[in-house]
Amino acid sequence: MSIKASILDELKSAMKQKNADRLRVLRSLKAKILEKEISERKGGESELSDEQVIEVLMKAAKQRKESIDQFEEGGRDDLVEKEKEELEIIEEFLPEMMDEDEVRAEVQTQIEKLGASGMQDMGKVMGVMMGKLKGKAEGSMVSRVVKEELS
Repeated sequence: MSIKASILDELKSAMKQKNADRLRVLRSLKAKILEKEISERKGGESELSDEQVIEVLMKAAKQRKESIDQFEEGGRDDLVEKEKEELEIIEEFLPEMMDEDEVRAEVQTQIEKLGASGMQDMGKVMGVMMGKLKGKAEGSMVSRVVKEELS
């Protein structure tokens, strides 16, 4: 079953259970997926691949994480909890993300392959890593690990 189909199934069950918070998040995800399908609709193919759906979900998760940080700085614990609950729902549909050790091993391998030696090679390494780890690791973590390994 595709990720989109599982989101739609969960949406139906949330409606039946009258779970308003879960329903709100799932409707938001459905809307973002539909929006992406419309913007991608060029050659007649309107259904997104699971990879494209993951991109949409990762963007939504990133927005929630940024909101959590901002609300924590502002001392709005009530909103922090709400955003954390939404993030948990989104993460249910994301594949298991790589941890920092796995990312570091991939980065070290790639640095050796490319013969990268310093910060001047960061763009080259990042370009390859983001293509390779897209949907598997957070971009900010990959960037941080690449910086650490090159310095």
